[in-house]
Amino acid sequence: MHYPIKVFYSEEDKGFIAAVPDLPGCSAFGETEEKAIKEVKIAQELWLKTAKKEGRKIPKPSSEEAYSGKILARTPKSLHKALMEKAKEEGVSLNQLVVYLLSKGINKKAA
Repeated sequence: MHYPIKVFYSEEDKGFIAAVPDLPGCSAFGETEEKAIKEVKIAQELWLKTAKKEGRKIPKPSSEEAYSGKILARTPKSLHKALMEKAKEEGVSLNQLVVYLLSKGINKKAA
């Protein structure tokens, strides 16, 4: 089974942490991203082997395919109107404007 791996830099540990979100507690450290990924694959193997041995339920891997990239959002009429007017002013579609505003907002929060 192929489980997604998330990798991030830990300032506290001065290195990279790789984790398998689908497998609780399954993570590993590495001085480089590559080393962290290599180590977490070993940890994943051991996690699955132990879970099977102990008769624990093994979760199915999540998938990026679960995200279609399509959302439907209900808005107040006044917001819809304001967004439509702004999109027209910018010469873009409503979808393009909404995607731009959402990405701008989420990137601002992440920073």
